[in-house]
Amino acid sequence: QVQLVESGGGSVQAGGSLRLSCESTQYFANGDCMGWFRQAPGKEREGVATFVSGSGYTTYAASIKGRFTVFEGTQKDTLYLRMESLRPDDTGVYYCAAMRARSRASCRADYDWRQVDTWGQGTQVTVSS
Repeated sequence: QVQLVESGGGSVQAGGSLRLSCESTQYFANGDCMGWFRQAPGKEREGVATFVSGSGYTTYAASIKGRFTVFEGTQKDTLYLRMESLRPDDTGVYYCAAMRARSRASCRADYDWRQVDTWGQGTQVTVSS
């Protein structure tokens, strides 16, 4: 089974940037649905961004649209999340996920996190004001 390992989290001030990485033990096949989720303290896990490998198809949660960018590495075994203009409400644990999606259109940022197949261990992002 594929394993996912996140890295790149840390503490930054509001307005700062971070780039998260998610290394996979398997190469992404064309059509694979991958995503980033986050969970703030005391809140439910939520989708942030999704990516369909080989297509460039991406979706984003409204709260981060225009500030975050999801993309895959050239080796197609790493998923990235570039985060800019960070805000305190972006604080949380960020998780990489491999999801089942019957179609590209169902690989969306509002994907039910309870249906996710595989999770990484998470990486903490803390944004101070």
